[in-house]
Amino acid sequence: MKSIFFSTLICFVLYQTNVQSQERLSLEECYSLTRQNYPLVKQLELISKTAAYSVDNAAKGYLPQFNISGQASYQSDVTKIPIQIPGMNVPQLSKDQYRLSAEGTQVLFDGGVIRQQKEAINTNALVENQKLEVELYKLKERVNQLFFGVLLMDAQLKQNELLAKDIQLGIDRAKANVANGIAFKSSLNILKAELLKVNQKNIEQKFTRKGYIEVLGLFIHKTLTEDIVLQKPEQPVLQTEIQRPELDLFKQQRNSLDVKERAIAARNLPKFNLFLQGGLGKPALNMLNNSMEPFAIGGLRMSWPLSGFYTSRKEKAIIDINRKEIDLQKENFLLNTNFVVKQQDSEIDKQTNLLNSDDEIIALRASVKETSAAQLENGVINTSDYLREVNAEDQARQGKIMHQIQLLMALYNKQTTTGN
Repeated sequence: MKSIFFSTLICFVLYQTNVQSQERLSLEECYSLTRQNYPLVKQLELISKTAAYSVDNAAKGYLPQFNISGQASYQSDVTKIPIQIPGMNVPQLSKDQYRLSAEGTQVLFDGGVIRQQKEAINTNALVENQKLEVELYKLKERVNQLFFGVLLMDAQLKQNELLAKDIQLGIDRAKANVANGIAFKSSLNILKAELLKVNQKNIEQKFTRKGYIEVLGLFIHKTLTEDIVLQKPEQPVLQTEIQRPELDLFKQQRNSLDVKERAIAARNLPKFNLFLQGGLGKPALNMLNNSMEPFAIGGLRMSWPLSGFYTSRKEKAIIDINRKEIDLQKENFLLNTNFVVKQQDSEIDKQTNLLNSDDEIIALRASVKETSAAQLENGVINTSDYLREVNAEDQARQGKIMHQIQLLMALYNKQTTTGN
């Protein structure tokens, strides 16, 4: 008695150790790993760095700006004083003239141009980031197909084990009937052939599962072994509101147009800055002095580009058209998404209704199979009749497996479609 107890305990411990050593993977982990390891994710960091550098460069417009210029010229004539004063030599300018100067300017008011440049850079970065988010979100649909494909294969493989046990039970009883002379050996061979077909189905499904696992491993950038256990997710709590990243993209695109519109207004405002210029000139500021002299000049400068008013009205009209295009794209996206949601709702209702009757069908088929097993043992029916009932129960169980996985997949597909 003690030996039986210890043997059972050892088997239990070994089983628990094996279960714990098996690697397990959830759907949420697949989502997270796919996003982390997808090559496109690296572009998010590049966009962020580019925007930071561009904003820093734009902000340097507030710093003093310096410019060095030089000029050497020869002209055909110069300004002369047409007066002759006795006893006085009136200087005459040289026809070759030189000037080297440096100028510094400091912005006092630029109409908000630099601020709008910085805002435009940040807004465009948000738009590019959101475009990448849209592309990354689409990966969830592909992960769903692979993940639930593996779950379906796992469930079908388990059902195949039950089917093989039922056929093996029939084989054992048919052997006894053949030995007792109440059945032909051909009846036994029918069951053996059917068992081989089940084994073939197992091989096909295992290789299909292996293919799903390998592709899923590529998505999550991780080598997955064939004995990986995918955790069956719980049914999600669905919400009807659509919260897809595409909607945020449309919003960011409209914000970008608002920034462009404000930039047009800023561009057409007057600009004020301080300036200081100094250098050497021949002549310098005194036009009557023909020698090389230093000079300096400073003050307040205003500029007002009035030509921008010619095109500002049409530019704003183009921006309004772009807004309408974005609104139409958003409306079209929501319409198509709602179509998909309606189809998914119909699929969820269908699978739910099918599941409601699956258990009853299985129970009836199992009852008929048990009766057939007893009839086979007593030689009332042949192996073909028994095999027909075994396959009928298997089809009922396979139907339930399919409906369960398809319902779960439909629920998660709807969750992905709505963005919740």
